[in-house]
Amino acid sequence: MKLVRFDGWRVGATDGVKIVDLSALCGASEADWPPVAMNRLIRDFDTLRPRIAALLAGEVGVPLAGARLETPVPWPNKLVAFPVNYHDHAREMASTGLANIQGFFLKANSSLCGPHDAIELPDLPGRQIHHECEIGLIIGKTGREIPPEKALDHVFGYCCLLDITVRGKEERVMRKSYETFTPVGPWIVTADEIADPGNLDMRLWVNDELRQSANTRDLIVDIPNMIAITSSATTLHPGDIFATGTPAGVGPIVDGDVVTIEVGGVGRMSVPVVQGRRGHNVVFAKPYDFQKMPV
Repeated sequence: MKLVRFDGWRVGATDGVKIVDLSALCGASEADWPPVAMNRLIRDFDTLRPRIAALLAGEVGVPLAGARLETPVPWPNKLVAFPVNYHDHAREMASTGLANIQGFFLKANSSLCGPHDAIELPDLPGRQIHHECEIGLIIGKTGREIPPEKALDHVFGYCCLLDITVRGKEERVMRKSYETFTPVGPWIVTADEIADPGNLDMRLWVNDELRQSANTRDLIVDIPNMIAITSSATTLHPGDIFATGTPAGVGPIVDGDVVTIEVGGVGRMSVPVVQGRRGHNVVFAKPYDFQKMPV
């Protein structure tokens, strides 16, 4: 099953042709603050699933093609990210700070945006801003100290995720937390539709150029162990998002580009890149030579 947020605030399910509105089932409304209706739907999904399936089978709904899709979970308790989690990416970045050594970090939730939003590049002369192709996973059950062998029981679903990054040696959290720096979508595919999350293909194009291609079997820290590591330190909650790491092939994006990501069995989305006028600050005032000092 595929769950979406659409047309501003509504929550729905799609069969790939239409969307049926589930807003009433999870208490979504335009006045919601914070917007956590999808979190509630994820929490209660096992109970609500028969009703959702009946609505998908019986309701006319609205055409998927005409809907504006939003980021599926705009208000997670945590947006967790794992750095340098593919060996080929470690080699291209000349990095020894692998995910199994460094652990996870957190991105600002306000960096989240959806498949119909543009990536807004901050005004940072002398800096490259790079794409990173990733698979996003959504937590479905509360848990702490989750062992690897039970970790997949806590996964609600999967989505496409882009981790946009200002290159430099400054703190990762700041370099990756500009608004629009985490496009997620186009929907959440429930975990039961993914036969083996340890064998998922993903690809990324900038315009028509294929830049990244990998499979989750090449992860340094696999999905079960990412969940185990994170939950050893913090309680996971329904709607928490994991950015699972990027493979080799990262590179710059500029105004006018279109970035397309595809995850096998999950979906595909294309987002435009626009140059913004905001974001300049003293931290990034000094130019950075990516070729001499990769990170």
